[in-house]
Amino acid sequence: MTPTRLQGDRGAVGGIEVLPFGMLTFVVGSLLAANAWAVVDVKLAVTSASREAARRYVEAPDAVTASSRALGSARDALRGHGRSPDRMRMQIEHKDGRPWARCTRVRIVVTHPVAAVSLPWIGGYGRAFDATASHSEIIDPFRAGLPGVAEC
Repeated sequence: MTPTRLQGDRGAVGGIEVLPFGMLTFVVGSLLAANAWAVVDVKLAVTSASREAARRYVEAPDAVTASSRALGSARDALRGHGRSPDRMRMQIEHKDGRPWARCTRVRIVVTHPVAAVSLPWIGGYGRAFDATASHSEIIDPFRAGLPGVAEC
């Protein structure tokens, strides 16, 4: 003895409650993919900047020129990747604290912030973490014009 109003599926709209959850999943998934690509993009940019800065540093004629050329080269590389060079940090490290000279291994570390939320064509908001890359090279021991004797 079931009442007739509780029998059958007439009048029921099933599945409509899933649409907001599906839309939310799509939006969150799209933001996750955009942020993952932003991390990869910044990592590629800082890797390129550190490599170019190290190359310019070891090819410079003296220590003062080396630092300024390395900084300019890192800034140019980031600008070429569409990143703001004003937000970059760069460190120059010499192995064992040796000065700029023949056979000195130089390590350039470039850091750039990654946005917390990155939206295509709009840009990024906030700061999640920093992407860092380093590259090292040796100042050429056989290069003409440098003082001292090659000891490596």
